[in-house]
Amino acid sequence: MSNQENLETTLSGLGIAALNEMQQQANTAIQENSEILLLSPTGSGKTLAFLLPIMSVLQKDISEVQCLIIVPTRELALQIESVWRKMSTGFKVTCCYGGHDMQTEIRSLSEAPALLIGTPGRLMDHIFRKTFTTRKITTLVLDEFDKSLEMGFQDEMSEIMGNLRGLKKRILVSATEGSKVPSFTGVKNPVLLDFIANKNQESGLTVKLVLSEKKDKTEKLVQLLSYLGSESTLIFCNLRESVERLSTILKEEGIDCAYFHGKLEQEERERALIRFRNGSTLYLAATDLAARGLDIPDMKHVIHFELPMKADEFRHRNGRTARMLTEGTAYILLNPDEILPEYIVRKPQVLDLPAKYTLPAPSEWTTIYISGGKKNKLNKMDIVGFLIQKGKLEKQDLGLIEVKDNISFAAVRKSQVKSMLSLISDEKMKGKKFKIEVAR
Repeated sequence: MSNQENLETTLSGLGIAALNEMQQQANTAIQENSEILLLSPTGSGKTLAFLLPIMSVLQKDISEVQCLIIVPTRELALQIESVWRKMSTGFKVTCCYGGHDMQTEIRSLSEAPALLIGTPGRLMDHIFRKTFTTRKITTLVLDEFDKSLEMGFQDEMSEIMGNLRGLKKRILVSATEGSKVPSFTGVKNPVLLDFIANKNQESGLTVKLVLSEKKDKTEKLVQLLSYLGSESTLIFCNLRESVERLSTILKEEGIDCAYFHGKLEQEERERALIRFRNGSTLYLAATDLAARGLDIPDMKHVIHFELPMKADEFRHRNGRTARMLTEGTAYILLNPDEILPEYIVRKPQVLDLPAKYTLPAPSEWTTIYISGGKKNKLNKMDIVGFLIQKGKLEKQDLGLIEVKDNISFAAVRKSQVKSMLSLISDEKMKGKKFKIEVAR
């Protein structure tokens, strides 16, 4: 099969018609050069931009780790793993991150993957345990490397780099302009691919100002959400406490809002994202952890309930909408005591909300939990077939289905859940009885 046919097959698996300009340039530059610094906005397709050329440098006759990707968060690790699996490269991938079961990772590493993705602390742990060897690692990717440094992973990353003696290719990736390349990376004279400069010229982003008459902005937020209607919306706050408080208040007002921040247990974070991805939850209050590196769909609306301190974080948050030349709006909520930060040079247009409003309708979907996954030989088609045949669902009653290693989740139309659960209560899927219930 030719390189062009390979590319077309890969893109078809990802549901993409063609590479964008950044991905085309990155694909060529990474294959032809040993040091690359790729700067591109959140949502521009950076993951595929570095995975495609990696696919072409991996060798099938080597049974050890050949490429290491270091990321700041577990969510970013899982997102990259998901893209790689959809590419159907034939090369094994393993994901390692804090909060994941160590024994599961050790078992997976016993048959070494060609591609290893992980967070700095967990990768360092595996290197100390000698659960994989670094001697055949020739390609290194530091994705969102500036974020890893912000989170205090410099020592771990430096230690890991000290164990990589055979590197031939170093790829540094960031969504932030002006990020200083740390000396421990060994990157001295990288080929720079900067797609952040002048990106606003083609941006479909609109920024609007929503003024709250009261110091407490939650009433104005309810009014804004009612005006926007039942559409997926990210609501950004600066602090974990603000995120949880806002979620609680909105629920008391009759608006179901999940929350997401770095101190949640891994399972809680993943379940919040699953509900948000599949539309069971329409609103997600989040810290800047959700501003980049998460596998969530593009959305029309981003709300800054609290503005960040830095211009970069403001841009990353806004990168969750108006991606890939689509259109979207960022709303800034201000009370009488607040002023716009200096990084917002031009005052946005003020949006006057109607005084009378009706709360947005709740989601039509519910998330269903299934106690089996890939390790139980279940796939999406098994679940679709079972719920349609045994649960008597129509195809339009099924939304997004996600199959994990040991569990799965499916979005089911709320009006059909009760009868579906009743019909399948004694049924087996692929000859086995699984626990199927509304997800907690």
